[in-house]
Amino acid sequence: MSESSRIPGPESAKRVGEEQEWLAPGVQRLATLAGIAMRSGQGVVLEDEDGNSYLDFMAGVCVASLGHSHPRWVSAISQQAARLAVGSFTSEARLNLLKLLASLLPDPLHRVQFYSGGAEAVESAIRLAKAATGKFEVVSFWGGFHGKTGGVLSLIGDPFKRGWGPLTPGSHLVPYADCVRCPLKTSYPGCGLACVDFAREQLRAASLGAVAAVIVEPIQGTAGNVVPPPDWLPAVADLAKELDALLIIDEMITGFGRTGTMFGFEHTDTTPDIMTIGKGFGAGFPVTGVVTSPEISKAEPWSKPSSSSSSYGGNPLASAAALATVETILEEGLVENSRRVGEHMLSRLREMQERRRLVGDVRGKGLLIGVDLVADRATGEPLEAKWTERLYKRCLENGLVVMAYGARVRINPPLVICEEEADAGLDIFEAALAEIEAELT
Repeated sequence: MSESSRIPGPESAKRVGEEQEWLAPGVQRLATLAGIAMRSGQGVVLEDEDGNSYLDFMAGVCVASLGHSHPRWVSAISQQAARLAVGSFTSEARLNLLKLLASLLPDPLHRVQFYSGGAEAVESAIRLAKAATGKFEVVSFWGGFHGKTGGVLSLIGDPFKRGWGPLTPGSHLVPYADCVRCPLKTSYPGCGLACVDFAREQLRAASLGAVAAVIVEPIQGTAGNVVPPPDWLPAVADLAKELDALLIIDEMITGFGRTGTMFGFEHTDTTPDIMTIGKGFGAGFPVTGVVTSPEISKAEPWSKPSSSSSSYGGNPLASAAALATVETILEEGLVENSRRVGEHMLSRLREMQERRRLVGDVRGKGLLIGVDLVADRATGEPLEAKWTERLYKRCLENGLVVMAYGARVRINPPLVICEEEADAGLDIFEAALAEIEAELT
């Protein structure tokens, strides 16, 4: 490899080094490990400051649904920016976006409030549930992730929240149906969804009888693209009804075609009372939302003037970006492309599982795919971080950006990816795996 093509190359190393003088610590781990300065992107390909190209299997963590610099998206943002960018007044872009969303959502989910960040939308959804029910407790799940702000930290189901206490009172965490690593040490389907029964008993013992909401991801993203059994989400919806609570489905990662359906909840016979949307909704522009029914949206104080508003929420520029994104997803058939290419990738990964001893479980829906890396298949012991980080860097060196720096690999490329690009990336991934296996021998 030439000096100019080392990863990171000299230009990347220079810019990253200079940035450290002013940038506070705490940026995403994948960026810190890579040490790369990116210059541009087109479709499924990223290019760094040294001219090295990478297939993108990350999509900014499910954000770049249209890939990078999609012409229609760029044009929509440019034209809107030249007219009007900010403000909460009605705009043509926002009106058209609301109409389009209403046509895609099931009854009665036809009221939307817009925000700029995922955690902001989730906090608003929680406030809405409290307003609508007059109660204050919230149930979330082990492995769940709903943002990093103070109002949602208590909902996170992993050690990330340690050191940030005290957390919001009235929060309850119960097991998610991660059947590969079942927290109750049972096996599906023979377990009869024991995790839901466990949650029911836990809440009976710990709740004050004031549960306002149950918030859940239809597929857990941050936990490793974990796909629960098809009857689990309906069982969670039933639990919410038993508690006289509202069901909030967090579709930040799973929405807008990511799982091969427009929304993740559509894989089961479940409709939320409240839904949060974001990430791929704006294809890179920060726009999120809370979706609910007309009846629930009237709850006070959430519905009072300025009570659920956001300075950036639904501004003309954000609305134009989201409108262009959703129109493009529909017109280019990207939901179907996600399903088709995702099935192809899953098939290839399952074949890879037979050849590569480090590959444990393979799972996914559409272009939201998880691969477990194991040191021992018999025990399921996760591969150590020093090896997964090495794998991540090997993939980078060979032209692939993939979230392989942990034992639970997350594969979520842009929805515009074709089978040829998918195959090229998987070839790089398997070659890097083979190198790590050889080093471990």
